[in-house]
Amino acid sequence: MGQRHGDPRDAEVSATGLVALVCCDLGAIVRGRSVPASELGERLADGVSWVPANHALTPLGPVADPNPFGSTGDLRLLPDPATRVSVGGDDIVPALEFLLCDIVETDGLAWECCPRTFLRDALAELEAELDVRVMASFEQEFQLMREAPAALPFSLEAQRRAEPFATDVMRALEQAGAEPERFFPEYAPHQFEVPVEVAEGIAGADRCVVVREVVREIARREGMRASFAPLLDPEQAGNGVHIHLNLIDAAGASMLYEAGRPGALSEFGERFAAGILEHARALSALTAPSPVSALRLRPHSWSAGAMCLGQRNRESLLRIPPLVSIDGGDPAGQLHLEYRGADGAANPYIALAAIVRAGLDGVRSEMPAPPILEHDPSQLDAADAERYGVGALPASLEEALQAFAEDEVVRGWMGPLLYDAYVSVKRAELAAAANLDAGELCRRYAAIY
Repeated sequence: MGQRHGDPRDAEVSATGLVALVCCDLGAIVRGRSVPASELGERLADGVSWVPANHALTPLGPVADPNPFGSTGDLRLLPDPATRVSVGGDDIVPALEFLLCDIVETDGLAWECCPRTFLRDALAELEAELDVRVMASFEQEFQLMREAPAALPFSLEAQRRAEPFATDVMRALEQAGAEPERFFPEYAPHQFEVPVEVAEGIAGADRCVVVREVVREIARREGMRASFAPLLDPEQAGNGVHIHLNLIDAAGASMLYEAGRPGALSEFGERFAAGILEHARALSALTAPSPVSALRLRPHSWSAGAMCLGQRNRESLLRIPPLVSIDGGDPAGQLHLEYRGADGAANPYIALAAIVRAGLDGVRSEMPAPPILEHDPSQLDAADAERYGVGALPASLEEALQAFAEDEVVRGWMGPLLYDAYVSVKRAELAAAANLDAGELCRRYAAIY
């Protein structure tokens, strides 16, 4: 491991450095422009310049062709002051400072392709129609790109070998306001997970971006690289993003919990879950949207082996996590849904918005409750698979994009320009990946994410 610089404990954030004003693009890459910290006050009011065609940049580098934006137009990155992240530096490595931005027109109106606006609109629709708000947390896995032999999965040895990185990440995330809960080793080599506290609405997706960038920053400072790529090796487990969400009413009470019902899931919660499962294949184009994503979403790969609702069942796309009654735990405050089919290639704002809108469609349409599967879905016969509503997730990004195109409800959530831009970026990725075998494909995406 290289020399450690910029420990978040070492110094206060510089008042004379650079502050990055950034957005998360359609390929989940954080891009933006930096300004002197002394000018931040002015930039909070009018932002910095941006170009529509930047939203056609692919994760692999080039601009997608066709590019629906062309070479014309001007936009602004308008920072949200509530999202300011500061992680102290030292005399060698400057502090990390950035703010997340909305992409707006030059008159300040929302741009139709802004991912934060896409989520904000979905949340506003849910609240206006049902008086319901979303609490969300993105549970992310990542791997350190190290040549040293890996310790055993979940072991204390793996945790200790990750020091001082593990402690530095937790301190940096605390300093960044992300409220980290735990840090622990996972199943794959050099793989770790950092769950954070839930946050309301758009702040939950903001935290997803913050966690990725802070983890990457601390890894860089310690001579390593952290990758959130969906899959680093076709023969190993990959890195998922589990999206945990609860729905609360105006008084802050859970809309999902109801004692005595299957899984303690309310009728409202059942319909919300049914909507997610109804549109699950199309959702995959937005939540698992890279050419390597489908390679991770296979049975018995510690991801999501089938489209179904489960309880204590990690093969299911949608899961009801267990309720803990030790020491008088409150089940109403614990119950939530866990969407297990996302990964680090997904824009978190688009992913969460799509899940929310799918659930809302289930409530509107009064969809019947999906049965709760307690068994391994791959062991079901055809009759039981039909009874439990078990279906296969798309086997490729091409298949997911086709499902997206054919699902008029999901496709309708995006305006024509955003839809064209998104699909163009994804098809450019498919074209670039066409002649790569699985191993090379994983290596390319490991270097990107």
